[in-house]
Amino acid sequence: MGGRTRVKMCGITNSYDAEEAVSAGVDALGFIFVEESPRYVSPENARGIIANLPPFIDCVGVFVDRDPREVEEIISYCGLSYVQLHGCEEAKYCERMARLTTPCKVIKAFRVGDDTQGEVFTPYNEVARGFLLDTYSQGLAGGTGMVFDWQIIERLRLQLPFILAGGLDPDNVREAIRQVRPFAIDVNSGVERTPGMKDETKLHAFMEQVRLADQDQAD
Repeated sequence: MGGRTRVKMCGITNSYDAEEAVSAGVDALGFIFVEESPRYVSPENARGIIANLPPFIDCVGVFVDRDPREVEEIISYCGLSYVQLHGCEEAKYCERMARLTTPCKVIKAFRVGDDTQGEVFTPYNEVARGFLLDTYSQGLAGGTGMVFDWQIIERLRLQLPFILAGGLDPDNVREAIRQVRPFAIDVNSGVERTPGMKDETKLHAFMEQVRLADQDQAD
């Protein structure tokens, strides 16, 4: 999986931030359908934002252990292209998502810590398009804003493309890409003013560091 590093910006709650992300060159936008999250967006608001996006921007719905029938309804209603599953969803759950009448690809998220073993990923190899690696924090499904030890990734021997998440910001993303060489990266709090409100200066600085990292690899 060569070429440039793809970027997903998560926690979209308004059209302005979505438009700014597209302008900056972000590939995918994440919409968090978890009511406990400070970045929660209602399906109605998400649908309105998505309806005004230009072509070739992927829209990702983030869910945690939600009834699959409700997830299917939101996928169809909002026009999502991916679901990102952050809970304890088993492989059968992911397989059901991948076979919906409304086509939708599956990203399975894992919280990575010192005890994480490669075997936990194996059941999902046939039902997911990729893995998202976030920082483990007890009691949290994701969005910790903390970095985990990237050296863990090598011993996991992942069989699918992976998306690196967890505490990425303009100050560390270039080094993260240099060390890990992920297929894509996921940024959220690292380009925010407050939860759910992005900072365009931070976003453009982040994207510039991604471009520099890709240039490093090309040179």
